[in-house]
Amino acid sequence: MQRASGLGQLFRDTAAWQWDDVPGHSLLGPGDSPKSPLKIPRFIPDDDLDRLMPVVDEIACPFQRAALLVARWSGARRDEIRRLPIDCLDRYADGTGRLRLPARKTYKERVVPLHEDGTTALQKVVDLRRDGRERPFTDELTGQPVRYLFMQHGKLLSTYYLFDTPIQEACKAIGLVRPGGRDGQGRGTVTAHRFRHTVGTQLAERGAKLHTIMKVLGHSSVSMALVYAQISDQEVLRDYKTVLTLGATIAGPAADELKSGALPEEAVDWLKTNFFKTELELGYCLRLPQEGPCECDLYLTCAKFVTTPAYAPRLRARRQVEQTLATDAAGRGWDREVERHNCTAERIEKLLTDLDQPFDNADDTLVEERLDLST
Repeated sequence: MQRASGLGQLFRDTAAWQWDDVPGHSLLGPGDSPKSPLKIPRFIPDDDLDRLMPVVDEIACPFQRAALLVARWSGARRDEIRRLPIDCLDRYADGTGRLRLPARKTYKERVVPLHEDGTTALQKVVDLRRDGRERPFTDELTGQPVRYLFMQHGKLLSTYYLFDTPIQEACKAIGLVRPGGRDGQGRGTVTAHRFRHTVGTQLAERGAKLHTIMKVLGHSSVSMALVYAQISDQEVLRDYKTVLTLGATIAGPAADELKSGALPEEAVDWLKTNFFKTELELGYCLRLPQEGPCECDLYLTCAKFVTTPAYAPRLRARRQVEQTLATDAAGRGWDREVERHNCTAERIEKLLTDLDQPFDNADDTLVEERLDLST
C-alpha cells in the first residue's frame, strides 16, 4: 500500500509538472490502492473453534474428516498429513494415540501424541485402506517405498481436496466468512494451517516447555517455537509483570533503573514482545538489541541483570554450589579460586537480601519445578 501511494504521488507530480513524455493525468487513484487485509489472529480463537469443530466432526468423507482432525490435534503441516503412511498410527503404553509423521520440511521423522478424536478418525481411514492393493510409491524426499494412507483410485489425494474444500464449506456453514464474492460471501476466515498455529498457541498458553512445542510442531530452532510464547501468553505476562510493574520486588544492578522509571519507552516496547527471550539461569538480562551482543559472562554483576523472588530457589542453590567450590578450592590451596567463589556467593546473598528472601529454604525442590531449565 505504501508503494502504491508513493507511485500515485509521483504520477500526480509529473502531471502537474506537465512533462512531455509522461501522461497529463494521474494513472493511479484511491480506488487502485490495495485494500487493507482483515486482521485476524494466526491461531483460531476459542469461540470460533467451538463453533467449527462440531461441523468438522460431521463431514461425510472419512478422508477429509480425518485430515482436518489430525491437523487440529497434532499441529502437523498439511503436506505431512497428506503423505502419512498406512502404518502411521499406534498407541503409547497408557493408550494415548501416537502419530508418526514422515520426514518432510525438516528432513526428520517425528512422533507426536494425538488426541482421541483425531486417533479415532484416523483409525477409520487406516481400516479402510489396510487392504488396498496399489503398489507402494517412492517417496520423493526419502527415496523409500511408501504405502500412503490418503489415496483413492491409485492416486494421492490433494491438499485442496483434503483441507481447502471441507474447511471452506464448514466456515460457510457457520458464517465464518469475509464479506464479498458473487454470493455476498467471501472465503472462510479459517484455513487448515491455522490449526497448526492454534496447537502451538494452546501449548504455550498452558505452560508447555519450549522443547515440547518444538517437538510437536517439528521446529528446528527455539526462535521458531518462541513465536507461540509472546507476551500475550498468560504465563509470560505474569513473569513480565513481576519485573516491569510498579512496586515489583526485584534485585540486581538494573533494579534501580527499573524502579525509577528510567528505562526508555522504546526499551519497554521491545521488552513487551521479547521478554520471554531474556531469561537467564538466575533472572533476566534487559540488554537491548541496539546495545549489541553481551560480552559479560558474569551477569550477576552486569548492569542489565535483574531478578525476582521466583528465582530465589536457584539463587540459593547457586550459593550452595559456590560455597562448596570455595571449600574444595581451600583444601587444594587455591587461594584465588577461594576468593572468586566467595565473592560470587556474597553477590548472591546480597540479591537474596534485596529480595527479602532467606539464604536457605527446605521447600526449594518444589518451587524449582516451575523454573525447569529445559524451558
